[in-house]
Amino acid sequence: MNIPTLATAALQSELQAGVLTLTLNRPEKRNAINNDLARALLAALQHAEADTAVRCVVLRGNGLAFCAGRDVSEAPTEDDLVLTQQVAQAIVRCIKPVVAAVHGWVVGAGLEWMLDADIVVATDTARFKLPEASLGVFVTGGISAILPAIAGVSRAKALMLLGEEFGAAQAHAWGLVWAVVSPDSLQDEARRCALRLASLDASVVGHFKRVLNQVGLPAFEQAIQEETSVQRSLQAVPVAPLARPER
Repeated sequence: MNIPTLATAALQSELQAGVLTLTLNRPEKRNAINNDLARALLAALQHAEADTAVRCVVLRGNGLAFCAGRDVSEAPTEDDLVLTQQVAQAIVRCIKPVVAAVHGWVVGAGLEWMLDADIVVATDTARFKLPEASLGVFVTGGISAILPAIAGVSRAKALMLLGEEFGAAQAHAWGLVWAVVSPDSLQDEARRCALRLASLDASVVGHFKRVLNQVGLPAFEQAIQEETSVQRSLQAVPVAPLARPER
């Protein structure tokens, strides 16, 4: 598959049997998010939305981690915030189902994008963390609506405010992931789910996703707006850089 808008080393794409696999490809940075990666992913999701050949999207990461959050080695800009939120909206709004296949570190905005997906498959060694509060910044990705809807308000507050690391078994028990598999089985299980989704009537799948999001996540768009507003108000306050987790 050749998508002109994906002419960047930061994101790889492959279309097979109706499944578009999008691979975050900054392994030397544990796929930390910068503007190039966010722009490429947004363009790919917009293409997937419009392309009838795409019936399901798989989002994965190359290397040792799914995504270590924002790349703090680059100075933050307004574009960072806007693009991060636009990617989240594109994942949630896309009429095609999105499967996230995660491994290694799943941190900050990477965890938020994961939860924007419709189905999540994780390795049993995956580690999750929302460190924003301790860094003096705010969450993104509509997570302030999605996480309480999935895990309950009390647990969402604890996860966001305490920022403690947790594993795949806890994520599964809390409903954050659909399946937990061995590292060797991650891609096979994600593809199995994706092929199953791709085999269904596309219009029916689109209606399911639309109605479930409207009923189950009625505050998503408000959350995006509120998160963006709070983040902008905090950007003028200097914060300590996010230390990239070690493997």
